Amino acid sequence: MSGMSRRGVLAVGGSVGIGALLAACGGSSDKDSKDSGADSGGTADSGAKTPAGPWSFTDDRKTTVKLDKTPAKLVAYVGAAAALHDYGVECVGVFGPTTVKGGGADAQAGDLDVSKLTVVGNTWGEFNIEKYAALSPQLLISHMYEAPTLWYVPDESAKKILGIAPSVGISLKGVPITTPLQRYAELAASLGADMDSTTNAAAKARFEKASADLRAAAKASGGIKVMAASGSADSFYVSTPPSASDLSYYKSLGVDFIVPDKVEGGFFETLSWENADKYKPDIIMLDNRTATLQPKDLAAKPTWAQLAAVKAGQVIGWPSEPIFSYDKCAAQIEALTKAIAGAKKVS
Repeated sequence: MSGMSRRGVLAVGGSVGIGALLAACGGSSDKDSKDSGADSGGTADSGAKTPAGPWSFTDDRKTTVKLDKTPAKLVAYVGAAAALHDYGVECVGVFGPTTVKGGGADAQAGDLDVSKLTVVGNTWGEFNIEKYAALSPQLLISHMYEAPTLWYVPDESAKKILGIAPSVGISLKGVPITTPLQRYAELAASLGADMDSTTNAAAKARFEKASADLRAAAKASGGIKVMAASGSADSFYVSTPPSASDLSYYKSLGVDFIVPDKVEGGFFETLSWENADKYKPDIIMLDNRTATLQPKDLAAKPTWAQLAAVKAGQVIGWPSEPIFSYDKCAAQIEALTKAIAGAKKVS
């Protein structure tokens, strides 16, 4: 699978991927995105004390950004902005899935107040360069699935976008969730977050406890098998644990995942709905992002309805593109622990 096609598939289906939706979305472009909230270029109230500077940070491209003062006007991929928000650092602008029809916040926005943000691109391929430049950004921040490419920065206009302000990329590929967690915490600290504050210290402790609890639940589960998957109109996608930072971490804690045997591009296996019962999980983690089909949407699919895990009500939502803050990741782990502890063997 080519770099562009894999990036596009990931965009609509996360670490599982939805090729059919990619065709509907089309390729990357610079088309204007719809506004969400204020267009003010002013710095948001971050709740963090911005250090005077000078400032430097070495990202996962091994690129060191050096500035005379700590950047305050931050524009970030929505998931990165949501993680920084949890640590007390605010962005003035975002790109990526931020709002849904009607103007409400997308789940990937986490606890961000999207009404106070300038959205320079809300879907794959959208990035309004003029609106971005008008913010006078001092730093652009995004994930990386395939370094050095920044997630949701369109290939065709990347040179122009990256010429406006320096950028930081945090890699998610081939690492457990603890690695991007640490890196975003380090970035937040450099931008003024107090990682030793009561709130941030408690979030990290919660994550550590949640991890220990998941390890114990997995050990006591009696062989409960978990499958991470995503659904589209025409296909059912089964993720391989090494492809995703969260799944690989859960596996290291003892969660028994179904591993598909015909993995494409290192990420997932694509099944037709006629063959969606190829694997026999006890629990299904179903990609719950807005671009994917949810249980109510899948109810009419005969093979979905006949899966033993579905019949048993053992389907849980899976944020397949995590928000890399200790608070949000702890919540995901707690949900999986609860599901495993309460599941019965049906496979």
